[in-house]
Amino acid sequence: MFKVFEKSIDLGDGRTIVLETGKLAKQANGSVVLRCGKTMLLATVVTAKDAKADVDFMPLSVEYKEKFAAAGRFPGGFMKRESKPSDAEILVARLIDRALRPLFPDDYHAETFVTVNLISADKQVMPDALAGLAASAALAVSDVPFHGPISEVRVARIDGQFVINPTFEELAKADIDLMVAATYDNIMMVEGEMKEISEAEMLEALKVAHAEIKKHCQAQIELMEMVGKTEKATYCHEVNDEDLRAAVKAATYDKVYAVAKSQQGKHERTDAFEAIKNEYLETIPEEEREAKKALVARYYHDVEKEAMRNMILDEGIRLDGRKTDQIRPISCEVDFLPAAHGSALFTRGETQSLTTVTLGTKMDEKQVDEVLFRGSEKFTLHYNFPPFSTGEAKASRGISRREIGHGNLALRALKPMIPTEGNPYAIRVVSDILESNGSSSMATVCAGTLALMDAGVKIKAPVSGIAMGLISDSKTGKYAILSDILGDEDHLGDMDFKVTGTEKGITATQMDIKVDGLSYEILASALEQARKGRMHILGKITECIATPNADLKPHAPRIIQLTIPKEMIGAVIGTGGKIIQEIQNTTGATVVIEEVDNRGVIDISADNKHSIDAALARINAIVEMPEIGKVYRGKVKSILAFGAFIEILPGKDGLLHISEVDWKHIQTLEGVLKEGDEIEVKLLDVDKKTGKMKLSRKVLLPRPERTHKEE
Repeated sequence: MFKVFEKSIDLGDGRTIVLETGKLAKQANGSVVLRCGKTMLLATVVTAKDAKADVDFMPLSVEYKEKFAAAGRFPGGFMKRESKPSDAEILVARLIDRALRPLFPDDYHAETFVTVNLISADKQVMPDALAGLAASAALAVSDVPFHGPISEVRVARIDGQFVINPTFEELAKADIDLMVAATYDNIMMVEGEMKEISEAEMLEALKVAHAEIKKHCQAQIELMEMVGKTEKATYCHEVNDEDLRAAVKAATYDKVYAVAKSQQGKHERTDAFEAIKNEYLETIPEEEREAKKALVARYYHDVEKEAMRNMILDEGIRLDGRKTDQIRPISCEVDFLPAAHGSALFTRGETQSLTTVTLGTKMDEKQVDEVLFRGSEKFTLHYNFPPFSTGEAKASRGISRREIGHGNLALRALKPMIPTEGNPYAIRVVSDILESNGSSSMATVCAGTLALMDAGVKIKAPVSGIAMGLISDSKTGKYAILSDILGDEDHLGDMDFKVTGTEKGITATQMDIKVDGLSYEILASALEQARKGRMHILGKITECIATPNADLKPHAPRIIQLTIPKEMIGAVIGTGGKIIQEIQNTTGATVVIEEVDNRGVIDISADNKHSIDAALARINAIVEMPEIGKVYRGKVKSILAFGAFIEILPGKDGLLHISEVDWKHIQTLEGVLKEGDEIEVKLLDVDKKTGKMKLSRKVLLPRPERTHKEE
């Protein structure tokens, strides 16, 4: 019934990846099931039979979805079914998209949908590192034109050794976590986080990853040959007019070059470019103008690209007049918003981020409920990119995938510097981009560093970030590495390479490459130029604020954290939460308790010191162990013929025998003590077997002198 084809990839450490096609989803243009351990991914690709009219780009959509049933779990929420993609799923989809998109033919414009579903989940196998391979394999066995195959792997360094596609447990111990996508010949995409590593260490990680990817690409080529899909479908999605192309270039190139050299601002330059195009359109007879308008726009875009690139390669001049390694003017301000817990305004050229820091309690932590991970996150970062930041007149409709991706990069850049030990706060950083012309994600990193220090968060070191670009000519071998790229340089260039780090080393990176044949020598040069740029920007940050403020803002919440023995957790909470609720109601503080590493960790928070001190005293009294020889002020709980029981600590009663009430002989306690009285007593002894406590009041009273008769 099925003609199934399989290809195995030996990972060299006892693990095997199996690619299978021909059994599932056969009506798609291509489908593959990837298996590794108990993990299974189903990847499909479907493309339209033809392109829509006037489409001159690649309409690619990539979806990654994790099925809760894959791990034997119910989805959360009222509906109990998968709904919109989580941030984690969107980030994986972006990893796939960024690797695949540059490899479709430039003239292929049919709508194409790539879908990867996690259908079986092994808790030891990280599926995000396999999703790119599954997607590429589906394209390989399809008839869709594609200049692949590619694969993606995670490379981690654990105890000094590089590991390909580590387990969740192994990754927790890594100081490098890097996702790399590549063809057999060229690296296409990089994203990851590190713990202040050097540029040389990062290059070494890339080489290790690429060596593994070559094995994956070869396996896909062999699978493609087995299936018989080496020849792809023919198509015609562009109708070109070479005479018109030549005419557009001849009429506009010199004018475009002149505008490119004019060093105008972003909007002035855009308007000038648009005016040149409209001027040319006016030269076309009116009856032909509408029919040729789309082609003119396409050819004119190519002229803009060529002029800008030639200007940089031939004259070393950039659109705004800077040298290739020059950083735009930088302005830094902290404490910009007086009511925020921390805030900063970071401006670099025409890019500006207004960033806030909010401090919260355990209850403010982000709750995560994913197929393979359930827990909470103390540190979150959100990035907002409103249309007005680029002068666009349109409404803001929800959070885009781009915003999620840029925010995640900034989060990974700052996360290694957030203190873990001794930090009781949930921390939320929000970057609102007010202007954008190049690398607002890196502006977010810089503004985030400033705002965190302004808030008094004791970050380990300041972090800065920079976006690098590349202009290259494969025919002449010329290339130029650009520091702090503009939006146009990103759009018209060959590489977008973002690097963040401290003075010691790199903390995060993201790279997208749009050309073949980028050598490690060029990458090394780009990394070194990026390091110098980062240090320049870091200097501007530390000129504004060099170290975190010594204290929180007066209006920020105060949190005291203490640890107690595990067996005392129940005593603090009380039956049905009675005691902890009573503490909160009477003191006005918020008390959160959880078990961590076989001990109780308590966070006490309030907006004033009095409430915290009151709650702390109550809890200390509950967890305090009675100490022999210590004097306590206790309350009389009950009176019996032979003495009284005194509560010296919450829930801890001791016996005050009638003989220990006073130095003089007492027949009865009536008239001496009554229930509710508070008296001072000394703890004389604790029975080791029963825990019963022996108290004395008389030892705290002056001992009467003996009379002559008594002697």
